[in-house]
Amino acid sequence: MAQINKSSEYFNTVLYTGNGSTNTITGVGFQPDWTLLKDRNDTSGTRVYDSVRGAIKRIRTDTTDAEIDDSDGLTAFGSDGFTLGADGATNANSTLYVSWNWLGANGTASNTDGSITSTVSANTTSGFSIVTWTGNSTASQSVGHGLGAVPKVILTKNTDNGSQPWKCYFSEVGNADYLQINTTDAPTTSGVWNNTTPSSSLIYISNDVGINGSGNTIVAYCFAEKKGFSKFGSYVGNGNADGTFVYTGFKPAMVIIKNTTTAGTNWNIHDSARDTDNPVEKYLHPNTTDAEPTTIRDIDFLSNGFKPRTGNSTWNGSGDSYIYMAFAESPLVGTNNTPATAR
Repeated sequence: MAQINKSSEYFNTVLYTGNGSTNTITGVGFQPDWTLLKDRNDTSGTRVYDSVRGAIKRIRTDTTDAEIDDSDGLTAFGSDGFTLGADGATNANSTLYVSWNWLGANGTASNTDGSITSTVSANTTSGFSIVTWTGNSTASQSVGHGLGAVPKVILTKNTDNGSQPWKCYFSEVGNADYLQINTTDAPTTSGVWNNTTPSSSLIYISNDVGINGSGNTIVAYCFAEKKGFSKFGSYVGNGNADGTFVYTGFKPAMVIIKNTTTAGTNWNIHDSARDTDNPVEKYLHPNTTDAEPTTIRDIDFLSNGFKPRTGNSTWNGSGDSYIYMAFAESPLVGTNNTPATAR
């Protein structure tokens, strides 16, 4: 199994300033296959683009909206980044933005492992794949994801149906429930995943319209855990400023956190690009249009994990359970030459 020695070759956060016109963003370090864009200054939702659906096809994490062709948003993926049009949500003049970028396969393949044929861009080294399929509204179906490893996180959206929420699988939540990244809801009990844990080749789905609507296109972003690069897990909060330490096995570049006990708590994205030193104070909510909040909620990114420095229930409520997604800045494995020092 290939090891990742330089995390930024597979995931990278890039900050940029809009110019209100055509804008070519570089510095990603690879040609991204999945890019999330968020306006840090104003109230615009997180835009989602990928190479499998096509560069200009936009969905959002903060709404149930169907996919649209956004010819002024992200218009093309390039060898070191992407090109933008003049859409104010992604490129308003003098406005600050953050982009989170993942490498897939820089190409697609047809996958016939499941009962439904899928189109897949899979990077088996980093454990990330983009999968699309057409629903058939039939119970007890399966879809190939191409990872060759069991995914611990699957983020799905019916891109044709504007009334269907995101339906997200987290192994720590289980195969009977799903989370919605577009809401503050706690896990919802449902048979979306056919009450079956994904395998190293397949996602199991029901006839739920959100994941298998007849004739509808579904997209899934799938993540298998890779030692030293990604970690998807859970922790229990302790309710004070000396928060729970969460071991990841690497210094994080990005951490996404959601309280799964208490409804009404936002999803939160922290990264080392917007905060280069501890404490990590800046965060964004993928489930809202909120700009970067001015209220400080501290997290420490450590050499081998992270630690909330707040008793706020969104991050560290006493006895509350949380799920997280973490991606590495510096691995502690392989032949990485950059020491994973504390910040």
